[in-house]
Amino acid sequence: MEIRLGPAGSPEASTLEGISAVKKLGLQAMEVEFVRGVKMSNELAKKVGKQAEKLDIELSVHGPYYINLASDDRTKIEQSKKRILDSCERGHYMGAKHIVFHAAYYGKRDKEEVYEMVKESVLDIMNVIEKNKWDVIPSPETTGKISQWGELDEVIRLVKETGCGICVDFAHIYARNRGVINYREILDKLSRLGRKKLHCHFSNITYTLKGERMHLNLDGKPPFEPLAREILKRKISATIISESPVTWKDSLKMKRIFEKLGYRF
Repeated sequence: MEIRLGPAGSPEASTLEGISAVKKLGLQAMEVEFVRGVKMSNELAKKVGKQAEKLDIELSVHGPYYINLASDDRTKIEQSKKRILDSCERGHYMGAKHIVFHAAYYGKRDKEEVYEMVKESVLDIMNVIEKNKWDVIPSPETTGKISQWGELDEVIRLVKETGCGICVDFAHIYARNRGVINYREILDKLSRLGRKKLHCHFSNITYTLKGERMHLNLDGKPPFEPLAREILKRKISATIISESPVTWKDSLKMKRIFEKLGYRF
């Protein structure tokens, strides 16, 4: 069992500086944010990877926000796949395993049609990954808005049918369900996937009838300590990335909670 905690994005001006800062803070992971576009070269990705390996910081990647694998425009689907693959390529060179992304919007399509479109694209992406021998796994994220594809059960089904990864965003699940979350039920479902380690996001969040509204600092809802207790009780290995407005500070809050419950980093 291993718990790793860290921020979404660098706490410093650059990714390289951020890795060193994360280590000094006593954290163990960092998610590299390509949310505004993949602007890192492969050469820089290699340097980032060497630094992370040297300091034992686990890296993951969050792909661009401009992704919709169920667009009405075929060109936009292909552009979305390219953005994910560009993220995968950089992730490979920096030694990041999970390549996280928000997969699609329902639009006017029914859920099953959108599911099949996402599945087709994810299989295409995985074929390219295999062809290029990139050591990464595309990991669709559970999403927080009801207009987005990415309910927990949808992503779990995709994992079972394609072998892709999953990023479990507990705040998104909470917001999508309008303030309801059952950690035991979620972890029960995830346990059936047989994965050795979970990749997760956590923050507090506000929501409306349409779901996710705004990520908040870790001092409200959903509560983190019950999740930490359940993870420790089940002896689950997990990487938990903070997506709050002050990511590294809240990663340290999560660390203190785990330590209070008896875990030693």
